Amino acid sequence: MPADGSRATDAGEAGAAGDDAHGAVVAERCAAQLLSGPGAASPYEVVHRLLAVQGQDPRGARLAIRARSAGLTAADVDKAMTLDRSLLITWLNRGTLHLVTAEDYWWLQLLTTPAMETAIARRLAQEGVGVDDAETAIGLIDAALAADGPLTRPQLGDRIAATGIRTQGQALVHLLAKASVRGLIVRGPMVGRQQAFVRVSDWLGRPPALFQPANFDRVTALAELARRYLAGHAPAGERDLAKWAGLPLGDARRGLAAIASELNERADGLAELAARGGLGPSELPGSSGHERPALAFPPPRLLGSFDPLLHGWVAREPVLGAARQVVTVNGLFRPFALAGGRAVATWRLVGGQVQLDPFSPLPVAVSAALEADAGDVIRFLGL
Repeated sequence: MPADGSRATDAGEAGAAGDDAHGAVVAERCAAQLLSGPGAASPYEVVHRLLAVQGQDPRGARLAIRARSAGLTAADVDKAMTLDRSLLITWLNRGTLHLVTAEDYWWLQLLTTPAMETAIARRLAQEGVGVDDAETAIGLIDAALAADGPLTRPQLGDRIAATGIRTQGQALVHLLAKASVRGLIVRGPMVGRQQAFVRVSDWLGRPPALFQPANFDRVTALAELARRYLAGHAPAGERDLAKWAGLPLGDARRGLAAIASELNERADGLAELAARGGLGPSELPGSSGHERPALAFPPPRLLGSFDPLLHGWVAREPVLGAARQVVTVNGLFRPFALAGGRAVATWRLVGGQVQLDPFSPLPVAVSAALEADAGDVIRFLGL
C-alpha cells in the first residue's frame, strides 16, 4: 500500500481471472475476503466480514486486518480489543484461537465448542493434570480474574502453580482453553504487549436472551454460520464450511440447506450468496446489475502468518500451487506474498525491515508493488 494508506490498484494487478475457471474462483474468494476492492475502514469491519480470523499468532491476526483495510494500524486493532471491547480472541472453530467480534462470540461459542472438552481433558491427562486438579484450576482462574482481572497468561500461571497444580509444558494452555470453552473466560484487553484474560461476565456482560444455553436454537445458528461463512469465503462447498468451522459435514449441510433460498446456483456446484457480502448484484463493483462482474486478482500484497486465505477451504493448492514451503512440517504457516492470486514468496521481518524470499524471479512491477506494501507493513506495525 502507498504511504497514505490507500490501496494500490495498478502495478502488479496481475490481470483478471478471465476464462480460467480455476483462477476465477480464486479471484472471487479474494474479493469475498476483502483482498480486492476498497479496504475496510475498521478492524471490526474486517473481522465481521470474515466471521473468525485465526488468532494464535498475534502479529499474524493483525496483519490479516492490515491486508484487508486502508490506513489502519496495529494500535487500532489493540484499541478494538481493549477500549472498544468490540473484538476478542478465544478458542472456537477447530479448537483453535480465533479473533471474532463480541456479538458473534456468543453463538459461535455455543455452536463450536461443545465437542472440545473431551479432547482438552485428554491433553491435560497427557500433561499430568488430573480431573480434580483441572477443576480446581478453573475455579482459581475464575476467582483470580474476579478479584484482580484482567490478568495475563503468566500471571494466571503463577496463581495456579502456587497451589501445586502442574502448569509446565502445555498444561497451562489447556487449562485456559478448558475455562474458555466453558464460556467462562476470553482473551480481551491488551496489557502492555500481552493480551490479558478476562471473565466473560465482567467483560461482555450477560449474553443476549437468544444466546443463553436454554434458548439456543442450533439450527438457526447453523444457518447463520453458513450465511456468514459464505459472505467472507464464497464460492465454497459444504466440505469447505465443515472443515473451516470444525463441525461435522452433516451440520454444514443443514446450515446450507437452511439458507438454500438465499443462494445462487453455480455450474461448478459451489455455493455463494445471491447478495454477496450484503450487496445486491447491481451494487457489486463493475456490475451492470444483469451479469456477474469480471473480477481481477488483488494487487500484490504481503500476507501474515496463518492468513485466512489459507484456512477457509479444504484445498490450499489454488493459492499455494507447488509452494509447499509456506506451510512448515510442524503446521506453522509462514507469512507470504500474494501476486496474481498465487503465493510467490515468503517474507519475514529482519531488523525492522521486510526481507522477501521469492520462489522464483519476480516481474519488476510485482517486486515494486511488494516493496511498496512492505513499507505499509512497517507503518502498520509502528516499526
